Amino acid sequence: MSYEIFRRGLDAPICLTWELTYGCNLRCVHCLSSSGKRRKDELTTAEAKRLIDEWAAIKVFYINVGGGEPMSRPDFVELMDYTLERGIGVKFSTNGTLIDDRAADWIASRDYLDVQISLDGATPETNDPVRGRGSYRRAGLAMERLAARGFGFKINATVTRQNFHELDDLYALAGRYGAELRLTRLRPSGRGQDVWAAMRPTHAQNQELYTWLLGHRDVLTGDSFFHLSAYGQPIEGLNMCGAGRIVCCVDPVGEVYACPFLLAEAFSAGNVRQEGGFTQLWRTAPLFLQLRDWQVGGSCQSCNAYGLCHGGCMAVKHFTGRSADAPDPDCVFEVPEPTAALSA
Repeated sequence: MSYEIFRRGLDAPICLTWELTYGCNLRCVHCLSSSGKRRKDELTTAEAKRLIDEWAAIKVFYINVGGGEPMSRPDFVELMDYTLERGIGVKFSTNGTLIDDRAADWIASRDYLDVQISLDGATPETNDPVRGRGSYRRAGLAMERLAARGFGFKINATVTRQNFHELDDLYALAGRYGAELRLTRLRPSGRGQDVWAAMRPTHAQNQELYTWLLGHRDVLTGDSFFHLSAYGQPIEGLNMCGAGRIVCCVDPVGEVYACPFLLAEAFSAGNVRQEGGFTQLWRTAPLFLQLRDWQVGGSCQSCNAYGLCHGGCMAVKHFTGRSADAPDPDCVFEVPEPTAALSA
């Protein structure tokens, strides 16, 4: 499909993220949702199943399930099995700490179930200051259990200034487990706002990352690094901001946001508990209609790389206080900003 078709939006989101709970047993310093405690008003099991039924009716192909730690929700397995039974594929992100032998057996026995284990360094020395003491070891145990069952999973790493030098090691680590590596961009949302200045990759690292990704086409990126395509050759994945067009996020209490990285009131389209539910919000919410009719303006429109990056990430702009029409803070043509020390 062309950029213009995607920009105008589809009848159902291609990439639907469901933050199942904000309960989490870790306190990652860059957590985009500032997760830790469960909300008392989370969707009930019955409400969650009705939402799944809606998604099946509008032919959502798959959902990305996250949190928080989604496996910490007591009805997690029940809801995931219900989703699969309704013909919707599930991709869920986990810190891996709750994948014991029983959970690994369940995962390995399900079709159309994809698992992504978060790891932010190829060593405990790099990972644990970000994700918590012992988290590297516990994620490793989860990966060993899944690999022993012949289950192909993904390792997801958020690229930071501190782990950039370990990209080759992360790639090799995934290879040893027969896994795929997925790299994600650091965004200044949630607790990520507090560490953005100290952890965001430098201008030079971003340029090197662009070259590295071109040389590792099997590394997954989603829409994380499309802004780097302005260097000249498109990065694999979507090369535009899909917020409210082909992407959205449902939070634990049913609030529908334009993007999982834009968990801010200004980017909420409403709640699935209101009349019309998710389907009406996706198709008719004024916010989403506005986003589908909007294109980045300002200097980006006259840039000869606009067709490659389309102005960059709206979430990063929003949480750094920039206009949606301004260039992405990591625009390849921007003057590099001074670096900051990590104090977290």
